[in-house]
Amino acid sequence: MTPRAAKLDTSKIKVVAEALLFVSDKPVKVTEIMRVLMDSCSVSRHAVVAALEELKVDYIQSQRSFRLVEIAGGFQLRTLPEFAPYITRFLSGQERTRLSRAALETLAIVAYRQPVTRSQVESIRGVDVGGILKMLLERSLIKITGRTDSPGRPFIYATTALFLEHFALNSLSDLPGAGELAPGEPQGQKASPKGEP
Repeated sequence: MTPRAAKLDTSKIKVVAEALLFVSDKPVKVTEIMRVLMDSCSVSRHAVVAALEELKVDYIQSQRSFRLVEIAGGFQLRTLPEFAPYITRFLSGQERTRLSRAALETLAIVAYRQPVTRSQVESIRGVDVGGILKMLLERSLIKITGRTDSPGRPFIYATTALFLEHFALNSLSDLPGAGELAPGEPQGQKASPKGEP
């Protein structure tokens, strides 16, 4: 049997997946774990998903300060909300840039109405949003997906994978309904070597 034909057991897949999760600063896709493992052995998508599900259970049962969650089409380690005050104190003094209320409102309109143009966003907000859209583009929370056929051919905006990651969503279908919306920030902090919130 060649090395590539050999199959890994779940425990080996788990430790490799865990190592990748800890070093990645973005959600890790199942296909990325498979690619890494396939350099030395045969592994199926089902086996990787099963290993990730076992990791989820392991972290819960061992009462760790973080959980493995599905976000933006991949998997990521996120600290539990109850540890946010400790992380905030630990990171005090480090520069953190928050989105303004106007930026959050504009981003929400893009998220719920996408694909959407600047004039459509402005008709809802009632104010100019050119500067805010530029800032959201620079932060990669939104992207330009094309142009309309209307006069002037305005840009069409939509949210990005980083938007999903930032707000701890796996897909746009996870956006809260109108009745669920309440002031506040995304729950959970990312568990990474940098300890970024």
